[in-house]
Amino acid sequence: MAGDCEPQSHIVLVDKEILSGKTRRLADQRGCWLDPLRLRLRRPPPTERLGRIRAGGGAGAWFPRGVAASFRRAVPLSPWLRPGLDVGSAGASSLFAAARVRLLSIGGGPSWATASGWRSMAALWKGPQHLSGLEMVRDLCDGHLEGGEIGSTEITFTPGKIKGGIHVADTKTAGSVCLLMQVAMPCVLFAASPSELHLKGGTNAEMAPQIDYTVMVFKPIVEKFNLTLDCDIKRRGYYPKGGGEVVIRMSPVKQLSPLHLTDRGTVTKIHGRAFVAGMLPVRIAKDMASAAVRCIRKEMRDLYVNIQAVQEPDNKAFGNGTGIIIVAETSTGCLLAGSSLGKRGKNADKVGIEAAEMLLTNLRHGGAVDDYLQDQLIIFMALANGLSRVKTGPITLHTETAIHFAEKLTKAKFTVTKSEDDGSPKDAYIIECQGIGLLNTNL
Repeated sequence: MAGDCEPQSHIVLVDKEILSGKTRRLADQRGCWLDPLRLRLRRPPPTERLGRIRAGGGAGAWFPRGVAASFRRAVPLSPWLRPGLDVGSAGASSLFAAARVRLLSIGGGPSWATASGWRSMAALWKGPQHLSGLEMVRDLCDGHLEGGEIGSTEITFTPGKIKGGIHVADTKTAGSVCLLMQVAMPCVLFAASPSELHLKGGTNAEMAPQIDYTVMVFKPIVEKFNLTLDCDIKRRGYYPKGGGEVVIRMSPVKQLSPLHLTDRGTVTKIHGRAFVAGMLPVRIAKDMASAAVRCIRKEMRDLYVNIQAVQEPDNKAFGNGTGIIIVAETSTGCLLAGSSLGKRGKNADKVGIEAAEMLLTNLRHGGAVDDYLQDQLIIFMALANGLSRVKTGPITLHTETAIHFAEKLTKAKFTVTKSEDDGSPKDAYIIECQGIGLLNTNL
């Protein structure tokens, strides 16, 4: 149960940008670890080598036992950072951790968390949505946040009681509103009253789910945990100015139900939308849609593909933007998608083909969810009451990270095994989780 969690622990985050390629190679060649206090390489005794911490998929650097892995003096190597774990996105991980720490304090778990780093850990705050997300969790929980500023290398979050009501978060950039929603959801689900979140920033941003994905894929699947999610897109916003606004309405739950998604069934429908906004001509959307349909029909000739070309109304979008999302629906209610965003100098056909190929890749691996939904389901599986099972394709780095933090912070038990179903592709996996059955004591 959540109450069995360690009362005080440091959450250590390693961003891909912390170790430069040259420094990583030197460290690996010499068997050294990086001394963050002196910014130089040091060699540990052979008996103390614990493992390598990879950065950005590179060779990585050796860190010995007892190193101040949180990069503060007198702090032992943190249990949150296992050898070989590349957290992938330190900013997103800090949001993940903050929301969960608040939930666990309901059940008597840790009442605070610290995330520390050094030098390039300013990358932790390179996304304004990360800071806005933490500030929103602070307000939702009537908590206290120290070090919450752009460029900060250490943050401390102390939660209070989760409050419902109306809350506003504004990245003031094209920072993703979908990431803001993700960090808030686990909190508002266990509040005492319904919540209304006004999220401002980018609705269709790179390196984050598009709002269309949230509405068309994430929403119907996450509602299988026995929750309701209402998403009202007031205005779309694009890179670099943002300016979008989404209103999220959610009611609290007593307890989440487990999820079972292992039978993908057969694809029955493929549909989507290709959009342009601002001064961009609708012809670009039509070209994206046509290229995507041609690509899909090379593999799925007998299935009708309907991708609408859309010109966003001027009063519903801020700035210029273009992109596409394609969703495949199956006979068992599964939803898998592919998407892509356009940008200056990028051919419209290429944008459409990228989205189509992403969808086809997700369909080939035989999973019941696509590569971008796996990690978004982990926290709900951990908090649910009972055994959840989800069939996926290859496990992504973000999913590994989400599982790692969820296990450490909730004591939920995850297992990842190769799918043994007849006819399953070799890269199909089953993610199984015995959730902690967190109860909302506010209801």
